[in-house]
Amino acid sequence: MSNTYRLIATCPDNTGIIAAVTGFLASQGGWVLAANQYSDPGSDCFFMRYEIRADSLDLSLPQLREAFAPLAEQFGMHWAIHDASVRKRVVLMASKLAHCLSDLLYRWRSGEMDFDIVGVISNHDDLRDYVEWHDIPYHYVPVPASDKAAAFARTTAVLAEAAPDLIVLARYMQILPPELCSTYPNRIINIHHSSLPAFVGAKPYHQAYERGVKLIGATCHYVTEDLDAGPIIEQDVARISHHNSVAEMVRLGKDVERNVLATGVRYHLEDRVLIHGNKTIVFA
Repeated sequence: MSNTYRLIATCPDNTGIIAAVTGFLASQGGWVLAANQYSDPGSDCFFMRYEIRADSLDLSLPQLREAFAPLAEQFGMHWAIHDASVRKRVVLMASKLAHCLSDLLYRWRSGEMDFDIVGVISNHDDLRDYVEWHDIPYHYVPVPASDKAAAFARTTAVLAEAAPDLIVLARYMQILPPELCSTYPNRIINIHHSSLPAFVGAKPYHQAYERGVKLIGATCHYVTEDLDAGPIIEQDVARISHHNSVAEMVRLGKDVERNVLATGVRYHLEDRVLIHGNKTIVFA
C-alpha cells in the first residue's frame, strides 16, 4: 500500500475552498484517496481532511508545504500536512488499574494501531513487570499529597526527555497541573469513566448508582486546565438496570472505557480530529 499525506485545515467558510484545494493538488499530480469536509453553519467555519497518495505528487513533503502556504494564507487557514508513515511517539500514563493500558499495549504489539510507545509513567509501581515485559521503559513517579509539585516537576522532565507527540492518560488518577496541560495543548488525551458532562470527578459509577441511571458510559477527551472539561473526541454507553450492582457497573464500564479510549486515540493518530473552540469535528 502506498504512503499517504494527510492535509487538515480549518478556515472561515467561503466559496471556492474545495475547488482551490483540489485544483492545487491536481496541478501537482496529486491523487486524492479520501476527502472529508464540513461547513459549520453556526460559526461559518469550514473543516477539511484529505488523504493524498504521496507517490503521485511531483513535490517532496517540504516542497508541498511551501507550495500550499500561499493558498492557505489566501483563505485564512489553520492547516498542517502530515506524513502518515511517520509513527507518532506516545507516552502512556496509568495508576493501578490496567484495563485501558493493557488494551493499548495489545493494540500496539499486534500492529492494530500504528504508533510507538516510548514510555509509561505511573504514580504506583504495580504495573512495572507487565510494562517491562513489553520492553517499554517504566517510570515510577509517586505523587505524595505533601509534595505534588516536585512529583510533577519530575514527570515533566520525563516527558521532555521522551518528546511525545501524544500523552494518553489510561486511567491515571491524578490531576495534571495547569502548566503541564499548557505545555502539550491538544496532545493529552484522557478517558473519563462517565458520560461527561455528567458525574465529573471521582467515583462516577457510585454517583450513577445512587441516581439510578439506566445508561453508563465513558468519555475520551482532550485534557485542559479545567478538570474534565476539554473537547470531547468519543463517547459510548452501556445499558444497565436496577439489577446491576456497583461492581457490575464498574465491570461493564471498563469494557466501554477501553473501547472509547482506543477509538479516540486512533482518531487523533490518524489526524481525524479538528478542534473548534471547546468542541471537536471528528471525521470518523
